[in-house]
Amino acid sequence: MSTGTPIDVPWRVLPDYRCFGCSPSNEHGLRLNFTHSGDGIECVLRVDRTFESYPGVVHGGIATTVCDEIMGNLLVLKVGTSVFTTTLRTRYLSPLAVGVEYRCVATADAVDSPPYRAYAEITDPDGATCVTAVGTYQPATPAQARERMDLTDTEADLIESALADLRRGQ
Repeated sequence: MSTGTPIDVPWRVLPDYRCFGCSPSNEHGLRLNFTHSGDGIECVLRVDRTFESYPGVVHGGIATTVCDEIMGNLLVLKVGTSVFTTTLRTRYLSPLAVGVEYRCVATADAVDSPPYRAYAEITDPDGATCVTAVGTYQPATPAQARERMDLTDTEADLIESALADLRRGQ
């Protein structure tokens, strides 16, 4: 993977794609954009007071959401199928401040067989680690994904086509 190359996640093929983490169309979401970074992916995170807990502090659940979002999408890109979180452990080393730009990077172990394991780290502008996370994920068949995501047949076909393109390396 080349550093900095933008990534289109497979879900963007849906006309009403509203993911809280990565949809550019969700006005209440985080609107994360992913790029390739070495063997993983990364995103930039800067949130306003909408997502704070204590004054000036980003809610810890938002940090965990960012980590889950980036790890899950990394695994989808690596294995070419939908995955679902089965475990997620987050460690908070220092609070995230509202309005500050942070970097989140995700990497994964080999994806030879499930469950798949991924790691995420959020760092501050000085490179200090603020949050770490580790998660395990299970793949979902197209039928399982269709049911769990409550997709129409057309939506399921669009996603499966995008995932097939990933598997072919397109």
